[in-house]
Amino acid sequence: MTSTSWNSDRPWRGIMVATALPLRADLSVDYDAYAEHVRWLIDNGCDGVVPNGSLGEYQTLTSEERARVVRTAVEAAGDGARVMPGVAAYGSAEARLWTEQAAEAGCGSVLLLPPNAYRADEQAVRAHYAEVARAGVPVVAYNNPIDTKVDLHPALLARLHADGSVVAVKEFTGDVRRAYEIAELAPGLDLLIGADDVLLELAIARAVGWIAGYPNAFPATCAQLYHAAVAGDLETALPLYRSLHSLLRWDSKIEFVQSIKLSMDIAGRIGGPTRPPRSPLSAEIEAGVRAATEKAIAQGHH
Repeated sequence: MTSTSWNSDRPWRGIMVATALPLRADLSVDYDAYAEHVRWLIDNGCDGVVPNGSLGEYQTLTSEERARVVRTAVEAAGDGARVMPGVAAYGSAEARLWTEQAAEAGCGSVLLLPPNAYRADEQAVRAHYAEVARAGVPVVAYNNPIDTKVDLHPALLARLHADGSVVAVKEFTGDVRRAYEIAELAPGLDLLIGADDVLLELAIARAVGWIAGYPNAFPATCAQLYHAAVAGDLETALPLYRSLHSLLRWDSKIEFVQSIKLSMDIAGRIGGPTRPPRSPLSAEIEAGVRAATEKAIAQGHH
């Protein structure tokens, strides 16, 4: 039941799953399990995947692993346009190299954080995005000032879009008011939902995509929720969203990688361990994630 609304001309739109990366007990990458996971997500209504995001633990991967994850995703997706690798790096030159590698692999777009080795000013942010955009692959900006301490506020996003450096933004702040300001200042910039627990609010505010965490465990239900939400079908979307919200909010917490991997394990997928410095969940948090996941399964979500 692959999605029919996906548009290969703007491949960053739709449900792009920020994929968790299956690790074996010895913490090596299980590429076969990853390929199977990518295929399963697309078969269950998702439009594409975002490898090497935070959820994919890119910071803990070697360069060889990181490149192979992208190639594995492209091969498994069957169409490189459905793959949007994260290309974040401390240096603009390295981020551009990762973007060139994505282009070589046939990817349709890339996801790029602002410079985050220090609190970059506007001039540095614009230069960083311009440098990576020169690789010729559509760039989706990722605004996560909670973690990066650099805020791509609406006025700055409008400048990045006017510079020709970005086509869309993954908006993670949770501040729904920004959606309307972005639409006013940069009407041609695509808004992508960046946090699972504001999905409905940003869909109503005319988001055209979702870079998503929880479809890793429940792709079919999440696809149903997303399509109802962007269609304005609140009769379908609101009850679904209410029933899933206790689960979706774990996507916005510090322990989101371990939480989503645990939900995958409970749902019968391969989530598995995380690499240090991420450590196993505390008993209290594990109990919360488990309860929310089991509630979703009991309600027939999959």
